Amino acid sequence: MSVSSFVIPQPPQPVIAVAGDDRFFPVRRVWCVGRNYLDHIRELGHDERAPPFFFAKHADMIDANGAVIPYPPLTQNLHHEVELIVAMKSGGLRIPADTALDHVYGYAVGIDLTRRDLQNAVREKKQPWEIAKSFDHAAPCSALQPAARIGHPSKGHIWLTVNGKETQSGDLAQMIWNVPEIIAQLSQQVALDAGDIIMTGTPAGVSPLQPGDHVECGCDGVGTLTVTIGQPAA
Repeated sequence: MSVSSFVIPQPPQPVIAVAGDDRFFPVRRVWCVGRNYLDHIRELGHDERAPPFFFAKHADMIDANGAVIPYPPLTQNLHHEVELIVAMKSGGLRIPADTALDHVYGYAVGIDLTRRDLQNAVREKKQPWEIAKSFDHAAPCSALQPAARIGHPSKGHIWLTVNGKETQSGDLAQMIWNVPEIIAQLSQQVALDAGDIIMTGTPAGVSPLQPGDHVECGCDGVGTLTVTIGQPAA
């Protein structure tokens, strides 16, 4: 379609940088897995027997490495959650776990920023999590590493520091559902496609962030991400 095909200016395409490449990965949808590390389930006091579940963020909430993220409105308890990110190059409905990795383009590390006080409030009312999880700048993400270069990581240290102090530390091997299982389960409820990314859950150690905090996180063999929490937007 040409520019004249739209009645308003066409919104920009959300993208993620690709390490070692001047091209970008276009983002279609952002999916997140809840409660996928046992130690994180325990620290939040949830039922360890309950399976992980899925929720979504909007693609335009992605921020790049080095971003200054305004402290979001409506919260006084913003939390970090470091996560391995899976980027899909193809997809489908009801993808078998044994072929799921064939659909993966690559991996990154990201932060699922969460307005924890709002999440706790809506949970008590049995309302959706969207207000707690989906807000501007809520999904900072490192550059993608293609799977053709690094393979498909199933273990490795995943960590996050705030102002140089480590607050989260875990291993990908601690995930309750591994990446093929996540893809297989998510594709039961929605057809995945090229451009989808999946945030795969967080280990224990989530904690509050304040304006001025310098946050760095990473995953062995995948990459690192650095962001700063700024003042609230005017």
